[in-house]
Amino acid sequence: MSSRRLARTWPYPRYSHYERDLRKVAAAWFKSKGYNVHSRYPFILDEFDNWPKNIICSDVVAYIKAQREVSKGKEAYTLHKYIHHGLSSQAMLFNLLGPLIVRDDLESLQPAFNDAGMNWPQGEISARFELTDRTVFNEDSGQPTSIDLVITGSDVVLFVESKLSEKEFGGCTLFANGDCEGRNPCQIGLNNCYLHHIGRQYWNRLQEHGFLEGNMTASPICPLANYYQFFREAIFALHNKGIFVLLYDERNPAFMRQSKHGGTTLGLWPFLQSFIPESKRDRIGAVTIQKVVAAITVSGRHNDWIGEFRAKYGM
Repeated sequence: MSSRRLARTWPYPRYSHYERDLRKVAAAWFKSKGYNVHSRYPFILDEFDNWPKNIICSDVVAYIKAQREVSKGKEAYTLHKYIHHGLSSQAMLFNLLGPLIVRDDLESLQPAFNDAGMNWPQGEISARFELTDRTVFNEDSGQPTSIDLVITGSDVVLFVESKLSEKEFGGCTLFANGDCEGRNPCQIGLNNCYLHHIGRQYWNRLQEHGFLEGNMTASPICPLANYYQFFREAIFALHNKGIFVLLYDERNPAFMRQSKHGGTTLGLWPFLQSFIPESKRDRIGAVTIQKVVAAITVSGRHNDWIGEFRAKYGM
């Protein structure tokens, strides 16, 4: 059989098909609103400054603007470069959880998180977007580790990373820029890592939480080269005695994909779980956007916008 015919027998979904469908839905939603879009890419608004048109609820837009104003003079409340993109994960998170924050109804999320095996915070619950803390890893310059959403209660803190169209956890720029060959410093000495040399605490924190006692040290290839973001955010959550949560689209095969014939589930998420020490696995979890949408719908308190969310993201 030719490679083309064999390709049609591949039992796993392909990322390119998922992205294509998501772009079509985003373009259709913008068109239905009569919004101006990019001349070549109808799934992107024409200008960054039009990002509020990518947000479903006007009260959420007002909340985001107010939070950015409050953060002036402190660590910047950053809007992502492509927040006006129809596939922006930041815009998706604002659309999905922004109304719950504005309306003080985070409890609507509890069934989705409980179904995913995670403890829901007790007591008075608060949330905020875009949390940074340079002290965790001694990130005294450059872009610090940032968490998309933090949900805080009296007993549990959830650190949430959202993914929509992404097909990866961000890698190390030193490797990408040719300043590192990607060799595992656990095997040749941590001081051979430039980031460790300049005082970043990534490897020290990984060691503190037991990550350097298992699979992370076995490979000659540095796990941070390709999965830098995952380990930084997971350790950020653990260092703050919290739970790291991946919020992702169940249709995205980059993170989880199941064969048509059943069997082993592949994807970045199950793979990266193999690096988590057994003692920490109950503090690392994942929940799908679809489960959250279902929980919000069942609550019956957000019928004015949840249908629009489904339309915007093809759910």
